[in-house]
Amino acid sequence: MTEQKRTTLTGRDRVVKARRLRRKYESGATIRSLAAEAGLSYGLTRVLLLEAKTKLRERGGRLRRAGA
Repeated sequence: MTEQKRTTLTGRDRVVKARRLRRKYESGATIRSLAAEAGLSYGLTRVLLLEAKTKLRERGGRLRRAGA
């Protein structure tokens, strides 16, 4: 099993990453897809989006029919 070295995302790098994630999220990408693409956890990706003042979408998914 190989270990990945974790790096801390701080300062300007963090701000730039958050802005890039925001742009992609606002273009329709999901938090999960952004996290996978960036190699980040879902939680950190969500935090970065919030730091970038991103208005998060409500949870989506398939709509269920009444009585189904």
